[in-house]
Amino acid sequence: MQIEYSSKFTRQFKKLPKDAKESALKCEKLFRENPFDSKLKTHKLHGTMKEYWAFSISYNYRIGFTFIDGDLVRFHAIGSHDIYK
Repeated sequence: MQIEYSSKFTRQFKKLPKDAKESALKCEKLFRENPFDSKLKTHKLHGTMKEYWAFSISYNYRIGFTFIDGDLVRFHAIGSHDIYK
């Protein structure tokens, strides 16, 4: 699986605490192997964000993404529930 990172995602990632960054990297590896692994709690979003998906990297943090084409995914945002705003 190929992953593109939006500039917003990159900025948000840099601001995360060290432990959240480490969790994100572990979850990204798991995501590359199986985007729907039950540990990730991958789910489709609703309402105005219905084209987006998200998965959890910890209780407080999640990654918002879209499936682009075949094996390509774009990570749009990382953070708390505020990423949905």
